[in-house]
Amino acid sequence: MNEFSLKYGCNPNQKPARIYMEDGRDLPVEILNGRPGYINFLDAFNSWQLVKEIQESTGYVAAASFKHVSPTSAAIGKKLSPALKKSCFVEDMDGLDDSPLACAYARARGTDRMSSFGDFIALSDECDEVTARIIAREVSDGVIAPAYSSKALEILKGKRKGAYNIVKIDKDYVPAEIERKQVFGVTFEQGRNNFKIDRALLGNLVTANRQLPEEKATDLIIALITLKYTQSNSVCFAVDGQAIGVGAGQQSRIHCTRLAAQKADLWHLRQHEKVLSLQFAEGVGRPEKNNIIDLYLSDDCEEVLGDGVWRQNFAVRPEPFTREEKAAYLSTVTGVSLGSDAFFPFADNIERAAKSGVSYVAEPGGSVRDDLVIEAADRHNMVMAFTGMRLFHH
Repeated sequence: MNEFSLKYGCNPNQKPARIYMEDGRDLPVEILNGRPGYINFLDAFNSWQLVKEIQESTGYVAAASFKHVSPTSAAIGKKLSPALKKSCFVEDMDGLDDSPLACAYARARGTDRMSSFGDFIALSDECDEVTARIIAREVSDGVIAPAYSSKALEILKGKRKGAYNIVKIDKDYVPAEIERKQVFGVTFEQGRNNFKIDRALLGNLVTANRQLPEEKATDLIIALITLKYTQSNSVCFAVDGQAIGVGAGQQSRIHCTRLAAQKADLWHLRQHEKVLSLQFAEGVGRPEKNNIIDLYLSDDCEEVLGDGVWRQNFAVRPEPFTREEKAAYLSTVTGVSLGSDAFFPFADNIERAAKSGVSYVAEPGGSVRDDLVIEAADRHNMVMAFTGMRLFHH
């Protein structure tokens, strides 16, 4: 099959629509179930490249949660702590610790659950039963993987009344070196971004502190590969083998950093005992819990704690999580890694990152204010690598 007809393009009025191979070769995918759409395939192909490269670079299985052509998170298959399991809503999942791939997806899905709602999933390895059971109970549009166990396929085919999108990709497929796309009837052509991101890329340490532990280098690699497939401008926070805050598609670099930092802060706060001990009202579903937690952690917490509404959300009215308490908790966070897809033009990015516990930074360098950025990193005793490579993606 070298062509697959789509229901429509980005929007219902954009017809006809299809994916196809210009050179007449077969498509590198097989649709095992459902009928993926135009945006589904954009997410599928971008996310597959991301997890494939993370696996090749780190040696770990990897998973990604994608929405609107940018990752909400990507993660490797490290076991979750009890607090992280509860925060990711997988504390009841039997067999989780025995499946690195399920751990990777539980992390990726649980990082930014508001953004992951209705995601497209990418898995670097064969989808097993435990991973399929996690996917089965989340609101999701589809999944792409190189293979599926028979039990996993059976579980996934039962999702969305049998219409769930399941895509199998040829793991050995290598695309052409030149890629093309059209905008306004004009064809754009460029060489594929085959730049390899690995440990060697982090060798140019420009700060006074040059102690870069291997696990932190892995976090920086995950952040950079995530950025390679994130709509630019973009910044990514990572810790413990996963992206915990992605600031995508902002025109200003500081806005990228603020957005990513806010998401990273929420990831940390969701693991606080005040959040983990919330007692929800009977009948509150998983998506509703995400919304409630998000509001509980915001400055608009009265929307879920107010006298007239709290019983709709909670069995027991929780104490507010004050701004002072949240700030005190976040002040204890350290060891976070930060990647940027282009250089930091001002030191304000470093100052904001420091407030969210960033200790390790990787960015291309090349700004006329590099000296001020390095000086700011030194003030916070950060380790910073200049990679020399921009990672824009559009």
